[in-house]
Amino acid sequence: MVATQVKNDVKDLSLAPLGKQRIEWAGREMPVLRQIQERFAQEKPLAGIRLVACCHVTTETAHLAIALKNAGADALLIASNPLSTQDDVAASLVMDYGISVFAKKGEDNDTYHRHVNIALDHRPNIIIDDGSDVVATLIQERQNQLPDLIGTTEETTTGIVRLRAMLKDGVLTFPAMNVNDADTKHFFDNRYGTGQSTLDGIIRATNILLAGKTIVVAGYGWCGKGTALRARGMGANVIVTEVDPVRAIEATMDGFRVMPMSLAAPLGDLFITVTGNKHVIRGEHFEVMKDGAIVCNSGHFDIEIDLKALKGMASEVKQVRNFTEEYRLNSGKSVVVLGEGRLVNLAAAEGHPSAVMDMSFANQALACEYLVKHKGQLEPGLYSIPTEVDQEIARLKLQAMGIAIDSLTSEQLTYMNSWTSGT
Repeated sequence: MVATQVKNDVKDLSLAPLGKQRIEWAGREMPVLRQIQERFAQEKPLAGIRLVACCHVTTETAHLAIALKNAGADALLIASNPLSTQDDVAASLVMDYGISVFAKKGEDNDTYHRHVNIALDHRPNIIIDDGSDVVATLIQERQNQLPDLIGTTEETTTGIVRLRAMLKDGVLTFPAMNVNDADTKHFFDNRYGTGQSTLDGIIRATNILLAGKTIVVAGYGWCGKGTALRARGMGANVIVTEVDPVRAIEATMDGFRVMPMSLAAPLGDLFITVTGNKHVIRGEHFEVMKDGAIVCNSGHFDIEIDLKALKGMASEVKQVRNFTEEYRLNSGKSVVVLGEGRLVNLAAAEGHPSAVMDMSFANQALACEYLVKHKGQLEPGLYSIPTEVDQEIARLKLQAMGIAIDSLTSEQLTYMNSWTSGT
């Protein structure tokens, strides 16, 4: 074990051996990030860089943190969600890998905000954000540190929405890498990762049978698509609610019933929000739900379900299982909330499978390298992951999976780059 003088605020350092074992297990399915780790260890592209990562502290995130340290970064990790930290992983990162971690599962809001400020005390040159809380705090409360910042990376839909609002308001005065919209991130992480891990969290929290249930999925972005697809695969009758007419048509043609939440509320046995927006399920919806209806969230923040309204309607709240609370309404009916309305896949389970996070975190690592390589060359704004980086990550993933694909012939290349050939 490394020296225990590494700065930290974790729950129990004695959990490190279990955490290390789990980190190593996750690494089996992260071959792309492993190759990046190995290159970073030789080239040290982040040498001398102070880096802060605000992420879900999981076994997969551990491999990103290790890659960043291998790259030479002075890295500090905090939790992006109070219920997503895996305490044994946090302990192992401190004890076995010498990485400063400030994260505890179940930490309260005061502790979370204290950790955000500890992160900013590190005076970061690069910020990896999950939801843009660190960046927003920097802009609102620490403007004197902005000259230290080379740039930031963001891999959540919620965080990208906030960054676009910052850009619109003229306060985004540095480059930000939009990792979320990389093809090798949202096509796989958002769809297959969220789809599987959300149902995993629900099943662990409740042990209910999904077959035959009516499941209402609020939102049909990539996360909603994956959740609806996996729920149908488990035998559920899926209803989709949407505000975007194009996505609503897509959900209809994918074979799902589409209707407003006001009509879906009396029908659903289980409700899953994946919109990234506020109060998708509100008081008027709770009033008409079935007795015992279950509600949960797989969007980023705990604002999609209006828990304040639900508490105001309840005569009693009690925990009935781990991460499962029953709200007994004044009407006599009950509504069950999973994971305190936070990300159910991380609150009640382990988050996305490592195989999809391999690509997401490869994007994060390479985005950090890109920002440092282009320091001083990028104007303030939101930048996409370069296409060649996206393609290389996909190529490495296919190679690791033992899958070969075709390549264009010279004749095909000429045709694709010519306008003179027609019918």
